[in-house]
Amino acid sequence: MEQIYTEKEILGDALTAEKTSTSNYNTYSNECVHENLRDVMLTILKQEHDIQDDVFKMMHARGLYPTPAADEKKIQETKTKYACSMK
Repeated sequence: MEQIYTEKEILGDALTAEKTSTSNYNTYSNECVHENLRDVMLTILKQEHDIQDDVFKMMHARGLYPTPAADEKKIQETKTKYACSMK
């Protein structure tokens, strides 16, 4: 059987789908009037975040989603830049 999609494409699609799902469930939970329904939406949101994390870790472990190490100077600059917003 011929493979139509690469592993990177399949996992990338799954990651995009999870990012969309988490965004949608976040909106749904924010707009709930009834607390019980909001709790259900927040539970689903947490599950979707967990799935998204699993897909990301799988991609990262296989070298399909490389993340370069952050430059220490840029880290310090960012901390300084946003320190005033933490007060």
